[in-house]
Amino acid sequence: STQSTWERTRSQTLVTMATPFKKPDDAPAPEAQKHRIRITLTSRRVQALEKVCAELIKGAKEYKLRVKGPVRMPTKVLRITTRKSPCGEGTNTWDRYEMRIHKRLIDLQSESEVVKKITSINIEPGVEVEVTVGSA
Repeated sequence: STQSTWERTRSQTLVTMATPFKKPDDAPAPEAQKHRIRITLTSRRVQALEKVCAELIKGAKEYKLRVKGPVRMPTKVLRITTRKSPCGEGTNTWDRYEMRIHKRLIDLQSESEVVKKITSINIEPGVEVEVTVGSA
């Protein structure tokens, strides 16, 4: 024949490489899409914040979700310094007020329906919860 054995084997491999991969018919159905969910908790009271964090993580572990956190972010300290004297006379005395805002981050990987179940817990007054959903 006019083709060498090398050319024949090369053409056969090109044919086998060009055929698409077929999935078996008994392949499992695709799972519900997992989302990366970030829960941001802010509060002025640390005890209430830690209690809500613990409840969220406990609920997530009951559903066997991947949990990262609580990540403790730096505390924001808002300061106001003002004069005690209303008229401006007398000794220069000052009042110093400050408000501390504590922040925690919790990252989860799950479906959004499961997160709705987890975040339906009783949240302490004074704790703000923000849920951000991104695709995994």
